[in-house]
Amino acid sequence: MVMNKFSEIVRVAVSQGASDIHLSSGHPLVTRIKGAILFNNDIKWTPDKIDSLVKKLLPADRINMLRTRRSVDYATTIGAVRLRINIFNETTGLSLAIRLLPGNAPSVDQLNLHPSIHQICKLQQGLVLVCGATGTGKTTTVAAIIEEINSSRACHIITIEDPIEYRFLSKKAFIQQREIGDHTNSFEQGLLDSLREDPDVIVIGELREAETMRLSINAAESGHLVIATLHATNTEEAIYRLCNCAPLESQDEIRHQISSTLSWLIVQQLTYVEKANLRAPLLSILRGTPSVKALIRENNLQQIDNAIQMGKAEGMFTHDRYLKEFLDTRTTFIPPSNVFQPSAETLHTPAYHSSIMKDSTYHTEAQEAQLGKGENIIILERNNEAINESIDIDDSVSIERLFKEYED
Repeated sequence: MVMNKFSEIVRVAVSQGASDIHLSSGHPLVTRIKGAILFNNDIKWTPDKIDSLVKKLLPADRINMLRTRRSVDYATTIGAVRLRINIFNETTGLSLAIRLLPGNAPSVDQLNLHPSIHQICKLQQGLVLVCGATGTGKTTTVAAIIEEINSSRACHIITIEDPIEYRFLSKKAFIQQREIGDHTNSFEQGLLDSLREDPDVIVIGELREAETMRLSINAAESGHLVIATLHATNTEEAIYRLCNCAPLESQDEIRHQISSTLSWLIVQQLTYVEKANLRAPLLSILRGTPSVKALIRENNLQQIDNAIQMGKAEGMFTHDRYLKEFLDTRTTFIPPSNVFQPSAETLHTPAYHSSIMKDSTYHTEAQEAQLGKGENIIILERNNEAINESIDIDDSVSIERLFKEYED
């Protein structure tokens, strides 16, 4: 019942062109339409109803995360509409902030990005970083790049995300998407796994930990195209963050690795374009040219900004030059309302969670064969490791006593 009501709220919000829904205990339903916050006084959810909804929406591991962190991010599909949900605790109980996502990833052109971004999609190897503060559209820019690769060439793309916001349908490329928590334990583990899964392109939702950064650089160095986002507000800060993933005694080595792999480093902001009455991405673009690689290798990072200034002929932009030479001279823009209108997904493949991953008492075929011969298998959990032991028992011996003997 509660899920039916929630599905109806999502359906109506999509029909109204809402970008966000807010559910808060005892408060009228809130939607954001064309940037404005609107109240619906006819719909109010009690704390019990919101609790019931959260239990329906979240799997057990995310419930545990919510209890521990007091908040959780989750993405799901309701009524064929992709949702990114943040659930958090506040004075009136649990609240949900819900972003309604487009059914399909936008294209590079639809995002009003510089045409040179198309060149990224032709890269066969190297490291591409899309940097910026939270909420500047990094994930959407990466999604546009993935979709163009997907449409233009045959390759194997593996994404590691937290959470999965845009779901992709394989076209020319074979795309597999993994979400932290559901499909892998961490970015680090997912990246290690991906290197054994025959990838051509590896997409990392966010470079957070030092080990993930090191593995990403290693993956790019070994001949893969690695695309990732990074929280950094300028080019120099982004490179410093990469360098700091290695200890002091390894700084020369890590700078050499970065210099040999870095292809593009984009720092993205959003700026209001008055003549078009919309916000558009404002980029600074650093290209991995020989001169830039030399500056990184020789630890002259303070000269990176000068290299961008001097690199106009090589397709580099400072934020100021991008604004003056691209955004200010552009005559037509695609309104974000056309691109980010929430819509049903065209991807019809349902999410599936293997019973093997959920059932801790699952027996392999070999174990089942043993069971068929009259043997019993006791599976104990100790220190998160499954300990399997085959024990011959007769009918007179109790399982409880065997467990006690095993523990002793």
